[in-house]
Amino acid sequence: MNIPKELRASVAVPPSRRQLLKTASSGFGLVALAGLLGQSKARASEPEAKPLAPKAPHFKARAKRLIFVHMNGAISHHDTFDYKPQLEKNDGKPGPGGGILTASKFKWKQYGETGSWFTELLPKLAQHADKLTWLRGLHTDTPAHPQAVVQLHTGSANAALTRPSLGAWLLYGLGSENQELPGYITINPPPNFGGAVNFGSAFLPAHFQGTRIDDLGQLPNLKPSTATTLQRKQLDLIQAMNRELGNTPTAPDQLDGVIETMELGFRMQGKVPELLDIRQEPQKVKDAYGIKDGPAGGFARQCLMARRLSEAGVRFVEICQPGWDHHTNLHKGMIERCASIDQPVAALLTDLEQKGLLSETLVLFGSEFGRQPTAQGKDGRDHNITGYPMFLTGAGVKKGFTYGSTDEYGIKAVEGRMHTNDLHATLLALMGLDHEKLTYRYAGRDFRLTDIAGQVASEVLT
Repeated sequence: MNIPKELRASVAVPPSRRQLLKTASSGFGLVALAGLLGQSKARASEPEAKPLAPKAPHFKARAKRLIFVHMNGAISHHDTFDYKPQLEKNDGKPGPGGGILTASKFKWKQYGETGSWFTELLPKLAQHADKLTWLRGLHTDTPAHPQAVVQLHTGSANAALTRPSLGAWLLYGLGSENQELPGYITINPPPNFGGAVNFGSAFLPAHFQGTRIDDLGQLPNLKPSTATTLQRKQLDLIQAMNRELGNTPTAPDQLDGVIETMELGFRMQGKVPELLDIRQEPQKVKDAYGIKDGPAGGFARQCLMARRLSEAGVRFVEICQPGWDHHTNLHKGMIERCASIDQPVAALLTDLEQKGLLSETLVLFGSEFGRQPTAQGKDGRDHNITGYPMFLTGAGVKKGFTYGSTDEYGIKAVEGRMHTNDLHATLLALMGLDHEKLTYRYAGRDFRLTDIAGQVASEVLT
């Protein structure tokens, strides 16, 4: 290939195009290559294909966007929003499955016309009681955090057999509303419990994977370094090399995704930094979320960024607050963790509603599994995969509605049972997608998010 004269001194042509492709198609893909390109305000030339263009749903969608508020580590529902009178009554007695029943040390109170129960740890979130749709009969397959978190995100508990994440499936099925932004953004995902698998695209093309940012709104390597015109020429050169490679029999399967990812990275540089700069928000808005400097304000910043991203048309945003694995230090730990999320989550719901976004945005709040009603050690609760709650609110779901329940001690789901596959099927249905039709051909078979299971909980849909 003849390299244009004006580029010879400005761009170092990679000695190995395969090495470049390996960098681009890794879990760090988009931002790693974006760092090669600098910043530009110019429009990128049109790619040959637009795999992220908006697509028609299978049927009329009830929600346009999804925000997942992930409490990583398994929040104790027995100390937050799953009141069990029998547990209170039999505190200190042997449990039906062994162990000593242990009521919450926190005071309970009913809120709203629905009379929903919350402990004193979540007074601001409790003010939204009548907007929430409770899924109280959830269950999953494995009590180990890594497998359960991966299953919650990909539908499969087997991290060795990597599957596309929920966000990747949504992009594959629906495309993106904003072509200058990633359609799927994950903010501050935990580095453990599956890592990049939780927002990856697996065998789906690479452009459907999630884009990771931190709670300061920073994307690694997305920093300006080159003048606009020259930057575009550099990218055109690299893309020409990619397309030349694509015409060979040995071209990697990820190549098309790499090409689109690089183009998206180019477009992002003019839009994303401004969008993630929450300093532009009025002080009263930042105060409502409880924004503060340093790590203590990290989750509040995530919630505000989630609203800004959803408002800009990002299809799926996940925000994460880790630290809920309270095998010990339950009482003090719950006070600290709940204080970090109560105001920001409540503010997010209020903000979405005031901006008219809650009617078209679905919000999911929950963990990979629940906690036991019995004590673990002096001050802890062990894992519970047989019965636990999450809540939905926003577009497409019945407000102030409860679906499913656990037994009198909150151990097992007994009514309205929902496996993780059922949760995924229901979320896809709310977004206008039939989970049985949303398939991708790979390795000789059709794969889907729900594998060969999944039942939509139609009772919760409006």
